[in-house]
Amino acid sequence: MNTKQQHSLTQLLNLTPRQVSTGLALFYVCYVLFDLPANLIMTRLSPQVWMSRIVVGVSIVGTCMTAMRAAWSFYLLRLLLGIVIAGMWPGMTYYLSLFYPPSRMGKRIGQYFTAAQVSAAVVGLVSAGFQKMDGLGGLVGFQWMFLLYGLVTFFVGISLLWWLPDRPLASDEVRRRDGWRKWIPQAKPALTGEDARVHYNDLRRVYQRRTWTAGDFGAVLLDWRLWPLVVMYFGVVGVGIVSGLGAIDEVWLMEDTQGVQSYGTVIISATNPKLTGVQLSLLFAPIWIMDLIAILLITPISDRFHQHRALFFSAPVCIQITGLLVTTYAGSLQNPWPRYAGLLLVGFGLGPTVPICMTWTTEIFQPRHGEVGVAAASALVSGLGNLGSILTTYALYEGWAGDAAPGARRYRRSNLVMVAILAASLLSSFVLTVLLRVSDRWPGGKDKGRPGSTGDGDAAESVPDGAARRELRERGLGSFGRKR
Repeated sequence: MNTKQQHSLTQLLNLTPRQVSTGLALFYVCYVLFDLPANLIMTRLSPQVWMSRIVVGVSIVGTCMTAMRAAWSFYLLRLLLGIVIAGMWPGMTYYLSLFYPPSRMGKRIGQYFTAAQVSAAVVGLVSAGFQKMDGLGGLVGFQWMFLLYGLVTFFVGISLLWWLPDRPLASDEVRRRDGWRKWIPQAKPALTGEDARVHYNDLRRVYQRRTWTAGDFGAVLLDWRLWPLVVMYFGVVGVGIVSGLGAIDEVWLMEDTQGVQSYGTVIISATNPKLTGVQLSLLFAPIWIMDLIAILLITPISDRFHQHRALFFSAPVCIQITGLLVTTYAGSLQNPWPRYAGLLLVGFGLGPTVPICMTWTTEIFQPRHGEVGVAAASALVSGLGNLGSILTTYALYEGWAGDAAPGARRYRRSNLVMVAILAASLLSSFVLTVLLRVSDRWPGGKDKGRPGSTGDGDAAESVPDGAARRELRERGLGSFGRKR
């Protein structure tokens, strides 16, 4: 932002590309370390309180970014941001699992994830306005961005105490209001009357929760199904760096799984060096609009055919690979627009992959491990998967000096590394699908609680959720040809 006026973040703080990559990587290191404990704490506290704490913490750190004056302050605030925001994305996955059965969570996680796409597209547009505010009140453009977003986020975080409902309780239970809880606003229940009764019958395991133990947590860690999901998430999150929000000097507050702190505009600039900062911001928004469209189109269909999650994950990954290859080899310095079209394909392919990966994690681990399974597995997949973000921010693009040299081949090797990482995600999805089918058919290895598991009788009878049983009977290709 405002590079011509020498008012960009990197210029004012005298940051080198390596220092920027280091600062971005510090965020992910802290995110990886604190994602799991943050999500486990959420299972013991009121989810609305914990989510409010995260958002308020992010707003405070973001507002402090307005006052950055040197590299050390950039490093410190990035580190603190990783700590306070840890657990936000997997925490929301856990929170939604309290209200929806796994087979219906793809659409809901996708709807939540669209907030990132909308905000990214909007930031790409309004950053042009922040650049016009440069110098107003003695603040440069990026300082106004941090200040205003920080203030808005603070009030949103406080409002969550009234806005978000607490975990559902059975009709004969009374919510505790002793100790610190008496100071917390009592939100309205999400469901009442007949709706509450139906929900209780459909998701009894949510109501019949028990305090998990270290042994329960250890069982999640030892479950082999966790690690293919981590590899899948690693690839798609790493590519989120490529199509994500903002230039290097537009460091904002969200986690990179939602496409922030990435090199989207850096690659656009490489395809057409003549573009101004405002033009880059405007060209950046359509990438996230494509991302948004894909989420709204694909995640509801993936719920309808929820027994084929691998297909709905793999097809968008193939679109991402195609987009990266187009961005790498299409066009020329005289006609760079085919490369931009490749970024649009990457954005479209990226959209549904992350929500579907988190949904599949919930589908696999909630029936097998209950509440702690969802909380721990989603945090581990999100946290360890974000190691892909560390790789792409620190080792690729601007972090790879030999690959960042201007010219027709700029970023070619970084893009091809991303293609290879996506291929690993694709392979992991295939391996997980095959192993799930094999383990279910192995003598003594069938998982009774897995949605879609087959046995000698009706498959629906092996599913503990009433809503999931209806899904098996009424939705997807499985209902074709059946007598009603």
